[in-house]
Amino acid sequence: MILRDPVTAYVALGANLGDARAAVLQAFDALACLPGTQVTGRSALYRTAPHEAQGPDFINAVARIHTCLMAPDVLNALQAIEHQAGRLRPYVNAPRSLDLDLLFYGDACMHSPRLTLPHPRWRERAFVLVPLADVWPQGVGPEDLARVAGQAIERDGVAPQ
Repeated sequence: MILRDPVTAYVALGANLGDARAAVLQAFDALACLPGTQVTGRSALYRTAPHEAQGPDFINAVARIHTCLMAPDVLNALQAIEHQAGRLRPYVNAPRSLDLDLLFYGDACMHSPRLTLPHPRWRERAFVLVPLADVWPQGVGPEDLARVAGQAIERDGVAPQ
């Protein structure tokens, strides 16, 4: 379903299989192609060790989008992009060719078997908070960043606009 007025949403992007950097950059482009959706902000790219997972380092980023899609439709679109990138889910926290998480959808608060908003663990992960601060500095407080200060994260480059 398409809304009349766009909603600002934030999407976490990550990958740690294959060419993870290319996968994240392609995902930014795929987000821009969603109906009624515009990417209005791209964080830098960040390299992190897997958090509660296995495999090679991740490349992570966050996109700010304005979308006329309803939140469940955004989730469906994100999962379709993951599928097109070869995402498999053989077990919990398996390495992934692409992982897209809807962090925020306007000021929506919801909890369903498929979608919880805001994302329930967004404040626990440096790989979300640091790039989120790039595109939504007023949404990430110093106390949030202090909470994840022990999680290693390094800038890996700027996402092209």
